[in-house]
Amino acid sequence: MNLNIFKKFCAEGKILWTTHALERLQERDISVADVKNCIMNGEIIEEYPDDFPNPSALIFGCDLNGKIIHVVCGIDENFLYLITAYIPTTKKFLDDLKTRRQN
Repeated sequence: MNLNIFKKFCAEGKILWTTHALERLQERDISVADVKNCIMNGEIIEEYPDDFPNPSALIFGCDLNGKIIHVVCGIDENFLYLITAYIPTTKKFLDDLKTRRQN
């Protein structure tokens, strides 16, 4: 997956925000601006090309205050679809917060 396409859609405001995703952001104290910052300055750490209805990716980056967050979003020819965003922990990721722990 090409992060530049994610960045292009983000810069153009072509992000679809579901009510569910916005509720999760509010619960986790992550702003829309934090999500956009993560997409624009982050890196793809996992790809899910077979996700339905659109391929998606896990993006590692930071919020506006420099705190590490993860953003999961799908993509098609026209839009990004925000699935969720969260603050990663070492329960599921190694200390680098990029590498998923093997169960």
